[in-house]
Amino acid sequence: MTAVTLAPAPAAGEGGRLAGTGMLVKMWLRRDRIMLPAWIYALTALVSSSMYSFRTGYDEPGALEKFARGINDNPSTKAMYGPVLNEHTASGVAAWQTGATGAALVGLMCVLLVVRHSRAEEETGRLELVGAGVVGRRAPLTAALLVAATAAGTLAVLATAVMIAFGAPAAGAVAFGLAWFGAGMVFAGVAAVTAQVAQTSRLANGLALAVLGTGFLLRGLGDVGSAHWLAWLSPIGWAQRVRPYADEQWAALALPLVAFALLAAAAYALIERRDLGAGILAPGPGPSRAAPSLRTPLALAWRLQRGSLVGWSAGFLVYGLAIGGIADGVSDLVGDSDSTLKSLRELGRQDDIVDAFLSTAMGLMALLTAAYAVQGVLRLRAEEAGQRLEPVLATGVGRLRWAVSQLAVTVAGTVVMLALTGLAVGSAHGLRSGDLDGQLPRVFGAALAQLPAVWVVAGVTVLLFGLLPRAAQAGWGVLAVCLMLGQMGPVLKLPQPVMDVSPFTHTPNVPGGTFSPLPLASLTAVALAASAAGLLAFRRRDIG
Repeated sequence: MTAVTLAPAPAAGEGGRLAGTGMLVKMWLRRDRIMLPAWIYALTALVSSSMYSFRTGYDEPGALEKFARGINDNPSTKAMYGPVLNEHTASGVAAWQTGATGAALVGLMCVLLVVRHSRAEEETGRLELVGAGVVGRRAPLTAALLVAATAAGTLAVLATAVMIAFGAPAAGAVAFGLAWFGAGMVFAGVAAVTAQVAQTSRLANGLALAVLGTGFLLRGLGDVGSAHWLAWLSPIGWAQRVRPYADEQWAALALPLVAFALLAAAAYALIERRDLGAGILAPGPGPSRAAPSLRTPLALAWRLQRGSLVGWSAGFLVYGLAIGGIADGVSDLVGDSDSTLKSLRELGRQDDIVDAFLSTAMGLMALLTAAYAVQGVLRLRAEEAGQRLEPVLATGVGRLRWAVSQLAVTVAGTVVMLALTGLAVGSAHGLRSGDLDGQLPRVFGAALAQLPAVWVVAGVTVLLFGLLPRAAQAGWGVLAVCLMLGQMGPVLKLPQPVMDVSPFTHTPNVPGGTFSPLPLASLTAVALAASAAGLLAFRRRDIG
């Protein structure tokens, strides 16, 4: 942690309560120097790849209109992405593809940032040390909101610049960027409130993400059903109502600004009504003795990770059903666009267009599963840095037993998530195509075939945790490289040795292609070797 010079407390007043804000912003931006660029790069790449795909893949007359009609006639796709508002331009369709999901991801980024730099700082005791210097009562929350605003603002500027660089009208690009920024700031405000209400960062994140998930659900229900007013209850729905490239509605940007102002005001009011380290919702006293289900390291690991696993799994199940619902009609969506067919076949490494789409979808779901795996592995570092590991090791639990228990739950979680994906996609696709018995097993197997590549990313993160614990966050950078190579590598025609850096390049071309167990065995061996090396290094180094 950056050193803080202690000095007499400042005088009371608004200036005193905000004293030290600039110092905290600088310190926390430095702490996020790995995580923030990874987030910003990934979301900017999402916009860039979408713009590139629609500009080059649907250049035939009527191709975009045909694609948009197929989307607007498919309830499952509308529930996931919303309706296409401008079916005549590549920028309008790209704004549809990245609008709702991108706004949700920006909101997720801001939630994690605000809770990390407010409630988590109190929970670990670091904020109490910092607060002993020239730091006002409201400075930490203000700094956390400023970091979130900096991240969301940078992302909005880059997304706008990317769209303009691809030839999109400037007004629509600015509206798109501001819509993302507004959604991010609303959920930053939500996180600011939950950080005051909850006494732990885990609960604060859970409450904020529950609000985010509810907002995404309300937006989907409003877009699909007759009750369109439901979308107006969602910050993600507000981002869509800005209507980039479809007669922009600039007045809709006032909604997230007003909501953020109200939420920030509520958070500041709650700060004055609680003690440092405490939450508005005080936890009740626990039992004097632990239940039998909590008397082993594995049980503790499950208790700590079960909420995250349930949330991720629910999202995968919904997304899998949506993907499976449109797979059988992907040929109609692509239409007669030869370039789109070529790009999809290159991404999916298949000649059959449906199999290529399913293979591409499985690759994307595997990357998301790897994000869950990285998050689970980094929990090891969080427990260590939060000084919660030493009391556990003071008992009869050894380092390796504790770490292996945590990793076992994470690995099992990756299996559950990809298995749910295979079941959801396979069932929906099989029912829609009338071939459930044939499609479910092959799609389910294709999902599980992605597991070894996911484990390699997790294993490299374990290696970083063991050898360079302070640089363990670089696991997100490893995932970002895999994402870039997987999504942009085939399109940019990168050399094969460069593509081979990503473990996902070595997974079998299924469904539809030839299955070989050798690459999966090799990837599993690499994952085990990296994990073993990381665990041995963790066993020998100092805690802290």
